[in-house]
Amino acid sequence: MGKLDGKVAVVTGASRGIGQAIAELFAAEGAKVVCAARTVAEGDHKMLEGSLNRTVQNIKDAGGEATMVQANVSEEDDCVKLIDEANAAYGPVDILVNNAALNYYIPIVDYPTSRWERCFAINVHAPFILSKLVLPDMIERNSGAIVNISSGAAIGPGRGPYEDQTARGGTMYGASKAALERISQGLAQEVSAHNIAVSALSPSQVVPTPGTVFHKLVEGMDDPRGESPEYMARATLLLASEGADKVSGRVTYSQQILKEFGWIDEAKGTGVDSGRVGSGYSQI
Repeated sequence: MGKLDGKVAVVTGASRGIGQAIAELFAAEGAKVVCAARTVAEGDHKMLEGSLNRTVQNIKDAGGEATMVQANVSEEDDCVKLIDEANAAYGPVDILVNNAALNYYIPIVDYPTSRWERCFAINVHAPFILSKLVLPDMIERNSGAIVNISSGAAIGPGRGPYEDQTARGGTMYGASKAALERISQGLAQEVSAHNIAVSALSPSQVVPTPGTVFHKLVEGMDDPRGESPEYMARATLLLASEGADKVSGRVTYSQQILKEFGWIDEAKGTGVDSGRVGSGYSQI
């Protein structure tokens, strides 16, 4: 018996990295998984490896059930298409994982408005739109789970003066993830009467993925300072399968919550230190 037997799950950004790991684990736990992204075939993305074809084939090779939907979630029409095709393939959605994200590491003084708006469309607006689309069925059935993938970048640097005056260009990404965390807790309260769990999850350490390697956040896929995508996949599974009374409204970190629930014995990293200067919903 799998933890997600009979469930229908939608995972955005499933062509590589954390999204791929989540989709493959969910399928191994019995879910029918709808994998969404823009990259269908290897080589379609000019800079990053990974594709929906690969993720879905990996799932099927392991005996799981999955289908792909090419979708640009920055567009509302594509969000509607994604949920419509998920319903047509497998029925109402039980679990939504909002994993797709975009960032350009550019200081605000140089940030093109078009890129800023596109990032917010993917990082914030898409989770809002997709949640709206799946919630009516979840409310009707009095069950469901929405897991929003966040980042430790949501914690701000605190007030000045600043000894470190380096402009690393991460302000937009942090702002969008802070918004996502606030949305997660607000929505969790709104649907609490319907047994629907809404949560936000960040990695405890940087996860080596094609994206983080490209942006030089890690030195390579084997960077010892990094955290395996498996931690995020298992923590997402936990938040999607435990009772809403235990996890809804949680804004947490992968290894932290896995250790708390006894899914791992030890954690080499638990997330942003709660005593760190700054503010953010992942400290609540």
